[in-house]
Amino acid sequence: QVQLVESGGGLVQAGGSLRLSCAVSRSIFSFSDMGWYRQAPGKQRELVARINRDGSTNYSDSVKGRFTISRDNAKNTVYLQMDSLKPEDTAVYYCNGVCLITRRVYWGQGTQVTVSS
Repeated sequence: QVQLVESGGGLVQAGGSLRLSCAVSRSIFSFSDMGWYRQAPGKQRELVARINRDGSTNYSDSVKGRFTISRDNAKNTVYLQMDSLKPEDTAVYYCNGVCLITRRVYWGQGTQVTVSS
């Protein structure tokens, strides 16, 4: 059973930083791409950032220039470095992976990020 386990969320003041981690129970190269999504109360889940097998990345316009997605292949871990945080970044952040072979989508349990003004 594939597991994605997020960590690193918490409470931070506006302008601060947090780094989220997503530990994956198998090689991250078995996924075509991995990403971070977020869901704020009363809103739909939205894409924050993605990283593909070739290392290319893409970001939502709302976080571009402030957030950085990266991976450590040896640790099977994907990171989301979040800088210059804003109150509107408050949400539950989810790690996501799409299996390369089966195209099945896997989700983590989510980690809460709260940014105070």
